[in-house]
Amino acid sequence: MDKLPELLIPAGSLEKLKVAVDYGADAVYLAGQNFGLRAAADNFTETELRAGIQYAHQNDVKVYVVLNGFLHDDDLQGLPSFVDLLEELAVDAVIVSDLGVIETVKKHSRLEIHLSTQASCLNSYSAKLWKDFGVKRIVLGREVSIAEAQQIKNTCDIEVEMFIHGSMCMAYSGNCTISNFTQGRDSNRGGCAHSCRFEYKLTHNQVSANSHFMSSTDLNGLALLEQFIKAGIDSVKVEGRMKSHLYAATVAKVYKEALQSYREYGELPVDLLLNWEEELKKFSHRSYAAANLMNKAGRETIFDERVHDQNNKFAMVGRVLESSDSDFVMQVRSAFNQGESLEILNVDGPVQNVQVDEILNLKGESIKRTKPSTLVRIPFKGIINKNAIVRSGVCKL
Repeated sequence: MDKLPELLIPAGSLEKLKVAVDYGADAVYLAGQNFGLRAAADNFTETELRAGIQYAHQNDVKVYVVLNGFLHDDDLQGLPSFVDLLEELAVDAVIVSDLGVIETVKKHSRLEIHLSTQASCLNSYSAKLWKDFGVKRIVLGREVSIAEAQQIKNTCDIEVEMFIHGSMCMAYSGNCTISNFTQGRDSNRGGCAHSCRFEYKLTHNQVSANSHFMSSTDLNGLALLEQFIKAGIDSVKVEGRMKSHLYAATVAKVYKEALQSYREYGELPVDLLLNWEEELKKFSHRSYAAANLMNKAGRETIFDERVHDQNNKFAMVGRVLESSDSDFVMQVRSAFNQGESLEILNVDGPVQNVQVDEILNLKGESIKRTKPSTLVRIPFKGIINKNAIVRSGVCKL
C-alpha cells in the first residue's frame, strides 16, 4: 500500500484550528501576530498559540507556524524572541520564505524548517540548495505539476508539499504587488487585499467591458488525489486561512474521507468521489480547475463569471455542543427560523438532514426564531457528533 500524504488544513483562528482538528486534519498551519502573509486574518496571540498547540497535540495533529513574509532588518529584530516562544511551545515546524529568516531560526532554535511556496522552488537544483541550507520540506511553487514534484522528491530525497485545494494566485508563486499599487498594502508583507479578484473595466477602442481578467479559478485536486499518493507527495495542502469555519470543516472532512477510502479500497470509488465533489460545492467558491497539477494552466483557469456556479450555497448557522437520543443543543451563529431545513455536517459519518419543527430555549420554551450567540435545543432523533457544524442552504452567496 502506498504511503498516504499528510492532510494539511488552514487555521485562521483558534476556533478554526479546533474545527480543522475535529474534522480530520493531520496538521494545521497558522500565524502569530507578525511575520506572516495574512495580516487581515484573526491570527494567534501568545495565549491562543498555547491553547491551539495544546489542542492539536492532544489530538495527534501537528502545528506549523508561518514566518513567510519578506522581512526588513527592523522586522527581524523581534523575530528571535518569537522563535524562542515557538520552540518552547513545541511547534512542529515553521514555514519560511526568506534566507534571513532561515538563518535566524537556525541560530535561535532547533525548529524544523519548511520552505514556503513564496520562495518559488520549482526544480531539483533549487531544492538541493535549500536542503543544504537546512530546509526539511519544500512547499513547491504552484507552477509545478505532480509529475515534476515526484521528480524533485526522488532526485533530492526531501519532503515535498503541494497545494491541492483553494484559491490560486495569478502571480508567479504568489509573488504579487497588485495590492501595493491599488491599496498601498504590501502583498508580500501580510497586506494582500485580493485586488486580483475584483472586477475591472477594460476599455479598448472606446469599447468598455467588465471583467475579472486578473482573477483565477479555484484549485480542486480531489480527482487527482490518487496521483498525489502514487507520486509520494508527503503533504497535500489546502489554502484558506481567511476562509470560513464551514470551509475548513468541509475540505478537511472530504479529503480525510477520500484518503481513508484509498487506504481501504486502493482507489477512490466513483460513487463516493461524486458525493465528495458535491460537498465541495456547498460553500462559497469560484469555478474549479486543476491548474498546473497535470498541464500548464492556461485561459481555462481565468475566472469567468458567466460559467460560475450560482447554485445555492450553504452557510454555517452554529455548532453542536451536546446531543442525546432525542435532541441536540447548539450554539447559534446565524439566525434561523422554525420550519427551516438544516444539515448536520457530522465529524464522522454521513450528513444528517434536520427539519426544524420546533426550537426550544434552555428553559424549554418554544421560540420561532433564533438569535446569534444563544443556545437552543432542537428535538431530533439520530446520531450527531459533538462539535459538528450545523449548516443551512437558505442563503444565496
